[in-house]
Amino acid sequence: MHKSLLRPTLALGTMLLFSSIVLAETPQDFLKTYATAAQASGNFTGFSASRGEVFFNQTHGNDWSCASCHTANPTQAGKHAKTGKVIDPLAPSANAERFTSTKKVEKWFKRNCNDVLDRECTALEKGDVITYLLTFNR
Repeated sequence: MHKSLLRPTLALGTMLLFSSIVLAETPQDFLKTYATAAQASGNFTGFSASRGEVFFNQTHGNDWSCASCHTANPTQAGKHAKTGKVIDPLAPSANAERFTSTKKVEKWFKRNCNDVLDRECTALEKGDVITYLLTFNR
């Protein structure tokens, strides 16, 4: 590649790399979003790790709980209860990729909540679960 084309190409590549890093979301970003939604539904006083723990480990009318696939210790790998497929750890302290993409987070909450609850999770339930998962240190 000609020297005069190399500099702009490197600059563009560097800008794209840094822009993707800046756009990465955090669990706290999701908590802010879910708090706003929960406040709109009324009576929201904050998320609770203890409520999240109960929700995570409890079955909700079906045979499965979140822990059925993600284990009671979300810093460990889990296994899908039906297919046996290995699932990477859910706790952000054990898996830095968790809760970094709205598309992925909403896809998996929708799918998993429908499996466990036969409905989508509420903003309060999502926030409680994330708050609970943030209590784990690897």
